[in-house]
Amino acid sequence: MWRAIRNTYLPNRFFLLFGGVIVLFALGFPFPAFYYVGLASLLVALGLVLADTGLLFGRRVSLDAKRQLPKVLSLGDPNPIVLDIHNRSPHYLHLTLIDELPLEFQIRDFSRTLRIAPESWKKVTYELTPTRRGAYKFGAIHIFISSPLGLVQRRVSISQETTIPVYPSIIQVKKYSLKSFQKVTTLQGVKKMRRIGHSYEFEQIKEYVRGDDYRSINWKATSRRAGLMVNQYEDERAQQVYCLIDKSRVMRLPFHGLSLMDYAINTSLVMSNIVLQKHDKAGLLTFSDKIGSILKADRKGDQMHKILMALYNEKERHGEANYELVYQAVRRLIKGRSLLLLFTNFESSFALERVLPVLRRINLQHLLVVIFFENTEIRDFAYQEVSDLESIYTQTMAQKFVAEKMQQVQKLRQYGIQAILTRPEELSVNTINKYLELKARGLI
Repeated sequence: MWRAIRNTYLPNRFFLLFGGVIVLFALGFPFPAFYYVGLASLLVALGLVLADTGLLFGRRVSLDAKRQLPKVLSLGDPNPIVLDIHNRSPHYLHLTLIDELPLEFQIRDFSRTLRIAPESWKKVTYELTPTRRGAYKFGAIHIFISSPLGLVQRRVSISQETTIPVYPSIIQVKKYSLKSFQKVTTLQGVKKMRRIGHSYEFEQIKEYVRGDDYRSINWKATSRRAGLMVNQYEDERAQQVYCLIDKSRVMRLPFHGLSLMDYAINTSLVMSNIVLQKHDKAGLLTFSDKIGSILKADRKGDQMHKILMALYNEKERHGEANYELVYQAVRRLIKGRSLLLLFTNFESSFALERVLPVLRRINLQHLLVVIFFENTEIRDFAYQEVSDLESIYTQTMAQKFVAEKMQQVQKLRQYGIQAILTRPEELSVNTINKYLELKARGLI
């Protein structure tokens, strides 16, 4: 009994009905005839409420609900969530669904309404976009049932508590995995790179066909076979590619809900997958005021899982990045010339000048690509139309900031350091293009 009372709710239609009854009783003071109309209306209203309550709490009304979740949620991507609702009763029911979402989303008004036929299933699909890595806890599914009368609602709570991890973007990994190869590159923004020259890793000798490079003709084999034979080469493989991620305070700046560090983490996971598919070795190094995760470059079957778990546990730090520590770690860890993709950000030219000597030393031993971010909000404001004097001054400062970023790129290239200045949302595409470009040019 008490349980039924606790699960009973009164919707707006209930109060409108009895509000009308009260109005009739009020009119009964100046007009006595309305008193009897109001009394009759009250009896009818009570009868309807009792009938509606009996219908909702009858044994024949039965509902079930299940929540379908992916094994993991993907950071920064829309993740589909499906609710399966089963109406076991012989009546049409009007439902209001309230799903207990994880606190991290801060969604306090989530609800869905639907009408479900007797003895039928219905799916409710919605999307969630997490902006932080970690464990997210889902709670129960609350269903508020009402009949076609809609005078009373019955709450049914179905326990569906579960915890699901939010990993760096698995969706982006799948999105780009088949788009990085020259023959299948159709994704917007990912460029096809023409291979310049060839590597010197010998594969086999074969008969000459039209289009083969005449410089590859093997004259000794040609004299033995009395026909043109050419050497065939394959792309050099097993090159080491490291993603170096800055975790200092400059990477805490948020854009579209994600910090710069989370953008770098998502792209590092995408790049590691592509590097392994290209038969190169993928490695990882994170740093701030101290060295964080270190994974030696490898191409074993479990390397992606190791990189994923390392990136999942990374946290931003409040201190400044110590590039001297990075230089020492690179010298100690990385043997042989490798491609280093450094994800960082420079707030000013002074910040770049301070670390430039270290970057130049690293670039002497390896192929360094410095990837940093442009502030999209400042850039968009710098080219907007302005009408008042204050906005002109502000826009001038914004344009100066944009020009300073371009000067930083030129400064790095002046010393032979590859550089990418990119919008956060275009980070993955631009990094993939740079990797494919360097592969095509035979620099790695």
